[in-house]
Amino acid sequence: MVRRRLSLQHKSADMKDPIKGFSKLSKAAKLEWLVNNNFDQPEEARDIFTTYWHADATLQQRHDEFIENTISNYYMPYGVAPNFKINGKLYTIPMAIEESSVVAAAAKSAGFWMDRGGFTTKVLSTEKIGHVHFMYEGDATPFFEDFDALEKELRAATAKLVANMEARGGGISQITVVDATDRLENYYQLEITFETCDSMGANFINSNLEEMAKSLEQFAAQHPKLSEDKLEVVMRILSNYTPKCLVRASVSCPVVELASEGVGAEEFARKFKRAVDIANAEPYRATTHNKGIMNGIDAVVIATGNDFRAVEAACHTHASRSGSYKSLTGCSVENGTFTFWIEIPLALGVVGGLTKLHPLVVSSLEMLGKPNAEELMGIVAVSGLAQNFAALRALVTTGIQKGHMKMHLMNILTQLEATPEEKIQVANFFKDKVPHHREVVNYFCELRGVPVPKVEK
Repeated sequence: MVRRRLSLQHKSADMKDPIKGFSKLSKAAKLEWLVNNNFDQPEEARDIFTTYWHADATLQQRHDEFIENTISNYYMPYGVAPNFKINGKLYTIPMAIEESSVVAAAAKSAGFWMDRGGFTTKVLSTEKIGHVHFMYEGDATPFFEDFDALEKELRAATAKLVANMEARGGGISQITVVDATDRLENYYQLEITFETCDSMGANFINSNLEEMAKSLEQFAAQHPKLSEDKLEVVMRILSNYTPKCLVRASVSCPVVELASEGVGAEEFARKFKRAVDIANAEPYRATTHNKGIMNGIDAVVIATGNDFRAVEAACHTHASRSGSYKSLTGCSVENGTFTFWIEIPLALGVVGGLTKLHPLVVSSLEMLGKPNAEELMGIVAVSGLAQNFAALRALVTTGIQKGHMKMHLMNILTQLEATPEEKIQVANFFKDKVPHHREVVNYFCELRGVPVPKVEK
């Protein structure tokens, strides 16, 4: 197999002119402009981009319409982790991620805990929050003193928008005026909590906030003690921090059942808890600790068509809620019992967005038994907890590199264009060794009888 090499060197800046009306061009015209103006080998670039197009034109068009200025599809590996026992039910969890060892680690944790009672989840709350951010240069007391009248007008303004959501058991839960002048001069908020049922609810929330902003302006214009001229609505937007949309996942077993990788049960429990304690005490460690948790969370969030950036932002904010960045997981060893848990904000949906548009998202949700939003929250939290357990288990026993590098070995061999037979030989050679990159290259070249390439400076 000959590996195609794509030059990323752009043509000199003085040869390039800005393009107008790019978004109005056809997909083919966009691609032609792109390859002819940004690559030294346009034909090769065009070939790479078109290689990833779906053969099914209808399916490709659907993908083209997900975002703007679509040129191609970016493929990410889609794997599954079986044997997750959650609340007494077995799940196979879909995971979309580019990093090796993540799926394997999740599956290993699932197997470990399946024989120890499995995972337990509980949704603690499901409300999301949105704000109308406004400035008022004057006496804002009437917003608070006459809040009942203001709330009545705000709810009247959104009555038609919330009707369908209310019919499903959701809607607007609470409206509050917040004095934030201690943070910024003349700064106030309308803070609104929403129940969006099985949808993530971003469009629903933002539509309601925009109507509320108009109603707020009308209230100020009509109130005898307020002035419309002194009011400035700056923004109306949901918050991706969702501290009222919380889920807890946990595992627990007698300490005596924890012996692992040649480490005794009590020693394992002690070291494991110490590892969590360090992540709570040290932000540098907490960042990597939580990144591993998000490996498990993001992979499922992506596979189910949800917004992993929103989830990431919420979780990291949650980790900082005490004023210091800490672990998203907790651990206790008490009275001979080991307990490990995670409690995180997860605003997820199983309707809307890509849930009915992307075939793999549809398949992912079917694989999980077509969960409602609360069930999906639990599954995603479990995946994060499982990932963290696997990482800490490795760290306090054999070390993280042994397992990770073995998974990475196949990536190295793919880069070297190894044949299936060569991959087997190399894997067998490193069966009991940690396969570092240079050592793999050296052995591979020796196996092929070719010179070892020089290390580029």
